[in-house]
Amino acid sequence: MTALGDLIEIDDRTVLVLGQELDVEHGRPDVANALVHRVGDTVVFVDTGVTTVFRAALRAAADRVGPWSRALLLTTHGHVDHVGNNDLADELGVPVEHYVPARDVDQMRDPQAYWVRAFDGIAALGALPAPPAPAARKLMSLFHPMRPFGATTRTYEELPLERVRIGSVRFTGWTFADGAVRVLRSQGHCAGHVIVYLSDCGVLHLSDEGNGACGAMADADQLKIQSVLGAVARLFEEEQASLLTDGHTFALRRGSEAVSFLDGLVDQATALQTAALRLTGQSGQVRPGAFAPQYAEAFAALGAGGANPNAMFAAMMAVNQLRELGFRPESDAVDAPWGRPARTNPPPDAQPFPA
Repeated sequence: MTALGDLIEIDDRTVLVLGQELDVEHGRPDVANALVHRVGDTVVFVDTGVTTVFRAALRAAADRVGPWSRALLLTTHGHVDHVGNNDLADELGVPVEHYVPARDVDQMRDPQAYWVRAFDGIAALGALPAPPAPAARKLMSLFHPMRPFGATTRTYEELPLERVRIGSVRFTGWTFADGAVRVLRSQGHCAGHVIVYLSDCGVLHLSDEGNGACGAMADADQLKIQSVLGAVARLFEEEQASLLTDGHTFALRRGSEAVSFLDGLVDQATALQTAALRLTGQSGQVRPGAFAPQYAEAFAALGAGGANPNAMFAAMMAVNQLRELGFRPESDAVDAPWGRPARTNPPPDAQPFPA
């Protein structure tokens, strides 16, 4: 059993601060795990979670990793469970740098609008306790205080993009602390997502790229999720990384265990697509309201529901899977059928482009 804010010491300079699972019914926000690591005279925070309890745990972790006179705060992505205490940077009393993904700034400034957009896609599926706007408002009310920016906040993209090579694997991203801290672009779980590699202790923090075999968010990119899982598995096979951490499972995975976990997620992704093809059949048309519960049963059987399984996220994954298979809504009607666009050539005398 774990509790919000528990500290797991990885080594004498690295601590994983544990979050908690989402429980909307009981008014409990999910809180993402965070890493606190010291390299030289710099303390590095990877995400800051949310709630005052978690904020205090971050300070305790920073005290535990040893003396430091500078701070670097790295935000993996803009979801509310990762950014609520970002203004902690303003309270440390030392020179601080804070970076966030540029593509996530809008959702950090207005998270409710982001979640309304996410919920709009499943409004007809019966998975929400209220229409999209009230449902998003209720969900966001769980996350407080919400302070995603500090006085020093900049975007990673304000820095020159680098080619980052780790073993045989090549990424693009940014390096800090003379290369001891490497921020790698992944952009699968949501539009701006990054993962973080701490080279001096071999920790690879996947954040939410491993949060289920099918990305739920409206801005998820399934191919990028699968590609980054494969790339990270290669790092462990080559012994370039030795310990895998993430945003929502309360476990440390080492060596071959990390590879098995990552391979398992990719296997689940392929199995889910196979199940979805079976459920959609050969008719070329499907109603999401009928598909979603059957798809939820399929990923429950595979154990592929992600770290916060609930009806909302299950419906969001189902809609994303339909899009992956090429289906699109055929009208704006409630629970309109989805079909694959017609694949016919225009008549020979048609004008394909405006004159």
